[in-house]
This record gives sequence, C-alpha cells and structure tokens, in this order.
Amino acid sequence: MKILFNIPAYAGNELRYISEVFKNRKLSGDGEFTKKCSLLMEEKFNAKKVLLTTSGTHALDMAALLLNLKPGDEVIVPSYTFTSTANAFVLQGAIPIFVDIREDTLNIDENLIEEKITNKTKAIFVVHYAGVACEMDTIIKIAEKYKLYVVEDAAQGVNAKYKNKYLGTIGDLGIYSFHETKNYSCGEGGALVINNKKFIERAEIIREKGTNRSKFFRGEVNKYGWVDLGSSYLPSEIIAATLYAQLEKMDRIQKKRKSIFEYYYKKLRSLEEKKLLRLPSVPESCNQNYHMFYIVLPTEKRRNDLMRFLKTNNILAVFHYLPLHSSKMGRKFGYKKNDLKNTESLSSRILRLPFYYDLSKNEIDYVIKNIKTFIEK
Repeated sequence: MKILFNIPAYAGNELRYISEVFKNRKLSGDGEFTKKCSLLMEEKFNAKKVLLTTSGTHALDMAALLLNLKPGDEVIVPSYTFTSTANAFVLQGAIPIFVDIREDTLNIDENLIEEKITNKTKAIFVVHYAGVACEMDTIIKIAEKYKLYVVEDAAQGVNAKYKNKYLGTIGDLGIYSFHETKNYSCGEGGALVINNKKFIERAEIIREKGTNRSKFFRGEVNKYGWVDLGSSYLPSEIIAATLYAQLEKMDRIQKKRKSIFEYYYKKLRSLEEKKLLRLPSVPESCNQNYHMFYIVLPTEKRRNDLMRFLKTNNILAVFHYLPLHSSKMGRKFGYKKNDLKNTESLSSRILRLPFYYDLSKNEIDYVIKNIKTFIEK
C-alpha cells in the first residue's frame, strides 16, 4: 500500500464544463464560469464582492495594492505562514512585524497584537491555519481602536466559519486559494473577497491590468484606458470551469473530509490521552472546513523519526511552514532564532498526515497502525 499526502478531489463535472468552455469559444477570463464561481461564493458566503484570481498569492498581492502600503509602513502578521502572506506587502516596501502563535490553534495570538502596534502600523494580516478561525472579535476590536485594516488570509479556510460568519468575509479583505492541496481546487487559482465597499471599484481596475475595462464592458464608460496600477490577475475560463465543478459540490466534499477528520481523531485519541502526541484543537466559536489533520509530537527528533518511519512504509506525511522570522529574509528585518517561542517549537514538532477526499478507511487504518507501531515502540 502506498499512500500519498494529497490527491486533488474530482467532483464529477470538471471535464463536461471544460468542454463547454471550448464550445463557447471563450477561453480568457471573466466569462460564464468565472461569473458563476464569483456569484456562487458571493451568495453562499454573503460576501459583497468576490473576484477570481490566478492564485491565492495574487489575491494577497491585490490586497496589498488596495491598502496603498508604502515603504516603511508596518504590517502585523504571524511568522507561522506561507511566504506569500508576507511577500504581498514586503513587495510594496512594507515591514513585517511578526507575532507569535497560540499553542492550541497555531493561529496568531490575538493577545500579543496590541503591544506590536506603532504609529507606522497600517494593517493586520491574519492567517486562519488549517481552516480554523483566529479570534476575530478581539482582532477586529483592536483594528477599530487603532484604525487599521484587517486582511484575512483564508487560503485554507474556504467554507469555514467563525461565529456563523464565513472566513474571508470578516475583515476588510479576504483571500482564498484553490491550489491543488486545498479542499476545492482548480490546480492553481484563488479569489479576493472584498468586504469594504470602498475597495470594489479599484480592485476591478487592479485586476484588469490597471484599466477600467470592467466598467467599459458594463457600458459605464464608452472606452477604457490605463488609470491605475495593476497586472493580469484573471484566471482562464478553463480554470474557472474546473473550479465551478468543485464549488457546486462544496458541501459534499466537506462532508467527506469531516468523516475522515473524525475517524483520524477517534482512532488517535488514545495516544493523546497518554500524552504521546497532541491532536488538533478547534475552539467552540469555530466551524472548521476540515482542511488538514495534523499531530504534534513531543520533540522535533520524534517528529522527524516518525516521518521517516512512515515514509519507509510508503506513507507520505509531511512537516509544514518554517518560521518566517528566522528565515534568511526574516533575518534581514532584524529577527533571529528564539524570538518567537511557540512558532519555533510547534513548527518543529508538527506532522501533517495524508488527507484527501478519496482517502479510504483502510488507508487511514494503515496510517494509524504505523503511527501506533512507532510510538508504542
């Protein structure tokens, strides 16, 4: 038996919809399927505006442009995240102010944010790790107190909630990812969620290479031209068609992922009770989307030894983010190892287990059997 870490889900209508794209002779962006995807998410998530992008990274880049971040501005962000979260505003000359994460959810520690705010702070970029929400009530209150923007990196949080609000729709801006490792995928793709109405018009311009082309197609202007900064952030209709096939089966996909998560949890609970490992923690205020299943081992050595043991038994389990603050780029901003205790400790001990739509109980049992074999020895 060979078990991969991830296999993208196949919802069933992908090829049919791609075929329709070619029949319609409309392959570039903002066609029928792009509009269908955006409308579906706007209605389901109660979002003011959703714009499809070529990636979650590009959605973050658009967010940074919309905030008009300038060199020397400061942005509060967790160190435990993918490079795209920080690169988005660093590309504009802004400075990352890294904050440690919580022990339980691995999200930014909301209690450490306020002490990092200065007169140069312009925004807070939060990351909803594993589709489990940050403590958004506290974060929004802090942002309102200091007149800061909030951007939700909900790359892993599509269809997850915080107190009955969908992730990505709580801050001023939100971003989604539809990379092949995500719950709903088109290979490469993303979306910018706009919750602050003042950003909608400019977001369309930035997404259309700095032109007011969208207004032209709606008949609002008789010609369009270059009016602002921008780039080509529109995905093709082929990508949108693939994504729409996944989004229309969103609840079915999530239901299956929930069953896999709960099965893992049930079977590994005894090891947590013996304090041999730690399982994911989900606060009552959060309805997760079952993006991943991870375990946290007591030490980095134990994690690495287990990872190697599983690999020798044809199971691909993997670590996750390396702390940004202690990376080569992070050190350029004056950070160093041991600056953020939880981030460094947890990132060195976390192990993500195989988790995907078509993972069978037999395969999960095989993963669990090998974990228990290793740990009990």
